[in-house]
Amino acid sequence: MRILIACERYGNVRDAFRKKGHDAVSCDVLPSVAGGPHIEGDALSVLHQKWDMMIAHPPCTYLSGSGLHWNARRPGRAQKTEAALALVREFMDAPIPRIAIENPVGCISTRIRPLDQSIQPYEFGADASKRTCLWLKGLPPLIKRPEDRVPGRMVEWPAGSGRMVERWANQTDSGQNRLPPSANRWALRSITYPGIAAAMAEQWGSETAPYGPLFGDAA
Repeated sequence: MRILIACERYGNVRDAFRKKGHDAVSCDVLPSVAGGPHIEGDALSVLHQKWDMMIAHPPCTYLSGSGLHWNARRPGRAQKTEAALALVREFMDAPIPRIAIENPVGCISTRIRPLDQSIQPYEFGADASKRTCLWLKGLPPLIKRPEDRVPGRMVEWPAGSGRMVERWANQTDSGQNRLPPSANRWALRSITYPGIAAAMAEQWGSETAPYGPLFGDAA
């Protein structure tokens, strides 16, 4: 299959599909970090190039729930959220039979349509927590195998409460991400974990994959 990986610079998803023999190409307005087949430019400009599948990672800065509270406090942010939602709609409406759109928890579900599935890196072999939402067209939800789940460490939180919760290697005991503030923190947090990329390639790249309904028709 010809597969477009939109808004990807690090190549994890692209390379997972290429290992399965697919003609997968990443696309981003910034150059590729990992090398390999990459279109440097606006993904919207290549949507009509007869792709069989697209996996899109629209920038989440103005979509994720963690930042939406700033929309009423910082001039211009609300307009940027509307522009980000317009990009998501363009991806959803693309003339491509199989589409997956990936984003953190945010306003896509309330402003466009509910998600089809949420996944965690620890469900696919990584010692990490990062809830990721998927909106699917013509693709089934990813299968989560119990044997792939990485258990977190058990911590008492809040301290002294007697309540034990799971935390993973990328989290503090309070559940915050360990990455310190930096100019490229947003980019590092956007990288798809290899186990998730491998599951996408294995399950969605198979000739026998049980391809699902179109947007809006999902159960």
